[in-house]
Parts: sequence; structure tokens; C-alpha cells
Amino acid sequence: GEAYITIIVLKLGQKLNEGKTKQIFELVDEPGHVLVQSKDQITAGNAVRKDQMEGKAAIANRTTSCVFKLLQEAGIKTAFVRQQSETAFVAAHCEMIPIEWVCRRVATGSFLKRNPGVKEGYRFSPLKLEMFFKDDANNDPQWSEEQLLETKFSLAGLNVGRCEVDIMNRSTVAIFEVLERAWATQNCTLVDMKIEFGVNVRTKEIVLADVIDNDSWRLWPAGDRSQQKDKQVYRDLKEVTPEAMQMVKKNFEWVSERVKLLLEPKACGRVVVLMGSTSDLAHCEKIRKACGSYGIHCVLRVTSAHKGPDETLHIKAEYEGDGVPTVFVAVAGRSNGLGPVMSGNTAYPVINCPPITPDWGAQDIWSSLRMPSGLGCSTVLSPDAAAQFAAQIFGLSDHLVWSKLRASMLNTWVSLKQADKKLQACSL
Repeated sequence: GEAYITIIVLKLGQKLNEGKTKQIFELVDEPGHVLVQSKDQITAGNAVRKDQMEGKAAIANRTTSCVFKLLQEAGIKTAFVRQQSETAFVAAHCEMIPIEWVCRRVATGSFLKRNPGVKEGYRFSPLKLEMFFKDDANNDPQWSEEQLLETKFSLAGLNVGRCEVDIMNRSTVAIFEVLERAWATQNCTLVDMKIEFGVNVRTKEIVLADVIDNDSWRLWPAGDRSQQKDKQVYRDLKEVTPEAMQMVKKNFEWVSERVKLLLEPKACGRVVVLMGSTSDLAHCEKIRKACGSYGIHCVLRVTSAHKGPDETLHIKAEYEGDGVPTVFVAVAGRSNGLGPVMSGNTAYPVINCPPITPDWGAQDIWSSLRMPSGLGCSTVLSPDAAAQFAAQIFGLSDHLVWSKLRASMLNTWVSLKQADKKLQACSL
């Protein structure tokens, strides 16, 4: 079969903005959306050095589209809507907050100049956050939180105050950790990175905006600076020769190819829910639904360890025998024989998730809590939490599952912060 590519021509409105490496256009037929068009230009040191790099627009657009897809699938709020062409993507129209947020895991570059005595390679745990005010005339000075708060920015009708700054701080750290985790699957160290936020003009929400491409970070394969693949290679050139530019372009292409691999699940795990009888089906369906939200495949089976122990062990062997990493969840009302029998006979993790009824629940729970020695199963009462626990187990080896857990933590934190702000506004 041939692949037919349909080229959709978008009606462009006015040019809203032009930077060193991209242009932003209004979209006539999609109100609230813009087209972000990349340019074949590479710059360094506030455009003191700038060169045409044939093909850079396509490479940068591929890279940023993949990175935004990765973050969006994890559940991070971004302005990205879709990749439109080789060299452009569609995004929600935002009013940009004129701050570059820089997050660092390893000390290098300007941090060393500003903090003499710190050796290159110093690791920040927790991550180091810095902000720089976007002001070309003054070479993007570093700003404190106080300076940002005192400026009292108002964008798209949102006043940037304490709550908004806290949200951007938190989000920057979460975004860095998700990308760090993803690059680690390619044995690459994400050393540091800069991002920008905007206020979505329609929803008035703060979202990750602008682009994240090979100009945005330092990437060291195997943690080795001499193998760096990012724009630093271009910044460091003694002189810009055609050969040197070829090498820079090769690095940019390497990153844009690798970044696609970050979207691929590493290990695919599965959850097998065993229930004592179909009367527990509704409880089990909740577990399956929650697994789905983490992208984890979930299978439901009926077996009773009391009434058919041979069959229970047979089912266990079936899922142990095909090499897919598995977490078993045992759902049994009344006396839970299922979880303990499974746990005593498999090296895989077993989670008890008994459906507790009001009549005997307080007594029944002991059959899940008090175990013979040598059994390692845990007990989690909420079906959602049982699925989350399984996801945390898989998240140790699957960066995509981990990212969903990480983004969910961030979003919960943000919604609490916003609820508090709203409540204060009401009670003032």
C-alpha cells in the first residue's frame, strides 16, 4: 500500500511575532490557535553569532513536536496541539511570560562562571532552579523570585503572583524530571534545560509553551561532556566552517532521531486481576479502568483458591510462562485465600484488594493482613490505589508509566494551589 500524504493548506492571519529561530502566525480558521513556523537559522550568544543551517527548521520542528507529545501524553499541560508540516506545528495561542526558567542537574556553563569555586559536574539533588528575564539589550539578566513578583506581570488577564510563580517552579521541575527519565533510556544525561511558559488566551491557564528542541538543553551521552550533542557544540566552535556546520547538523539530526525513541514504551507490563467470583466484577472493573489510565494492559480472571486451588495455580503458571512482567491483584470477599496462595507460590508481586462489605468487613480484612511467614503480598483497599501501586512497580522500568505518575502528582499539587487561591479570593 502506498502512503498518501494530504497537505492541508492553512489560512495564515497576521504574523504575531518573529524570533531568531521561528515565526508565529495567527490561524484564520482556528481561533485561539497559532502556527509556529521554524527557520533554518542557528544563533549563539544573543545572535552575536548566527548562521543558516540548511534543514535546521525541520530538525527543530521534529524534535520539539516529539518532546511536546511525550509531555502531553504524560499529562503535562502544554500549548502544543499537533505537528502540521515538516517545519511547523500548531499551538494554542498564548501570551508569553518573558522569563526563561532554567533547571539544572549538573553544574556546567554559566552556573560555574556565576559561582566560582563550584567544580563542573557537581550534581544538584534536588534540582537547581534559576530564572532569567528575557531582555536582549541586557543579555537576559538572572532574576530573583522577588523581582518577578514585584514586576506584577499581567498576561491574557491573569495576574502573575505568588501562586502562579509557585506553579511554574513546580512545573519546571516536573518537566525536567520527565525528560531526564526519558533520555536515561537512551543512556543520555539531561544536564540542564530552559523552558518558557505562556498563559493560554482562551483558558487563562499557565501552560508550557514556546519550543523544546536541541537549543533548549545540554545532552551528554553516557554522562560524558566530550560527546555533547546539543547546541553547545555550535557555541564552542572556534570558527564557523562548512565542515564544522556539518558536524553541528549531524548532532542535531542524531537528537531528532533519538527523541522519537523516547515515545516508545520500554517494557510492557500487565496486571492480572484474579477474582474469587463474578460478584466482585464491578470492583475489578474499577481496577482495570484505572490501569488503563496509566496505559497498562489489564486482564480479568475468575478463580477461587479455596474451591479450585489446582486451577488457580494453573492460571498463575500461564502468566508466568510467557515472560511478560506481571503484577497479580487478588480480589476475594469474605476470607481471602486467593492472595496468600498466589503470593506463596509466585515470585511476582501480589496485591490484595479485597472488596470490603459493611457487615463482616472488619473481620474479613484480617485474612488479607495477617499472613503466614514468607508471604510478601501487600494489601490496598481502594481499586484506584491498587492500580496506582502496580503502576509504580512498572514505573521503575518504564519511563512512560513513571511520567504519568509524575505528571499526576504535579497536577494534583497545582489544583490544590488553585483551590486555595480561589478560596482566599472568596473569603477576602
